[in-house]
Amino acid sequence: MPSTIDLPPGAAIGADGVWRQVLKEPGKGPPGPGLFLDRDGVLVEEVHYLHRAADVHLIAGAAQVIAKANAIGIPVVVATNQAGIALGHFGWEDFIEVQKTILGDLAAVGAFLDGVFACPHHPQGNPPYAHPDHPGRKPNPGMLLAASGLLALDLSASWIVGDKASDLQAGKNAGLAGGMHVLSGHGADVGERAQAMALGGNRFRALAAPSIAGAESVLEPLNPNRP
Repeated sequence: MPSTIDLPPGAAIGADGVWRQVLKEPGKGPPGPGLFLDRDGVLVEEVHYLHRAADVHLIAGAAQVIAKANAIGIPVVVATNQAGIALGHFGWEDFIEVQKTILGDLAAVGAFLDGVFACPHHPQGNPPYAHPDHPGRKPNPGMLLAASGLLALDLSASWIVGDKASDLQAGKNAGLAGGMHVLSGHGADVGERAQAMALGGNRFRALAAPSIAGAESVLEPLNPNRP
């Protein structure tokens, strides 16, 4: 695992190779619901193996949804597969620069993330990130489970927004209340919407929206101050 990277505050790359960054420490109260977001294609425009800060563009409505969650005390957590690291397209230093830009763009409009989790592993990756089915790589729930412990989240009341069925599958595997599939990014690819909607059932709600802007509809029911 890399040992010479200058990590930003709150960040660590665990022995499992997964990036964990707590940007805002959880409060002292009992665990509450969180809002999980995929990154590429949901929070920022899809760029094949995004690794340059100049290519970062927030998707319309993303900052507003995050700011609303911030205002009502719902932690917002990015959980992103970053196979480009395993495949040798870029390194953690590039990931850090991209994340710095995303955080800066959000801060400019009064929004912030509570945590960022990134899994670099891929079945066709290079060592040390070659893994046939890493527990942190979505649709596996590892990143969401890690976030629940570090950020004191009640997963059974939390939601995830993703452009792939695998994002929602990760939410279902983690025991989330539901997921919202969006058509930005890879969301309009053949079969993605149908696979995502098929995940819905009694214990996991599957909703659809054009983009992350639609996620405002799931925030108000999560509001801990709601009458």
